[in-house]
Amino acid sequence: QFLPLVFLFIIFYFLLIRPQQKRQKEHVDMLTKLEKNDEVITAGGVHATVISVGDKTAIVRIAENVKVEVEKSSITSVTKKRQE
Repeated sequence: QFLPLVFLFIIFYFLLIRPQQKRQKEHVDMLTKLEKNDEVITAGGVHATVISVGDKTAIVRIAENVKVEVEKSSITSVTKKRQE
C-alpha cells in the first residue's frame, strides 16, 4: 500500500525538489563570485555595475554619480563579467 506513495515521493524529488536545490546552489555560487565592475540585474529589474562587494550587501552604480547599496540576495543575474 505504501509503495505508490514512495514512488510518488521519488518522482516529486527528481522533478521538483532537486532542480530547485540546484538553482539555489548556482545562485549562491554566483553571489560569492561577484566582483567589482560586474554588470548585474537586480530583482527589481535595475541594470547596474558593481562598485564594491560586502558580506551581505553590494554597492552598485545605476547611473552617473548614482550609487545604491543593495542586498546581494536581490541580484538575480550577472550579465557581463569584468574586463581584465
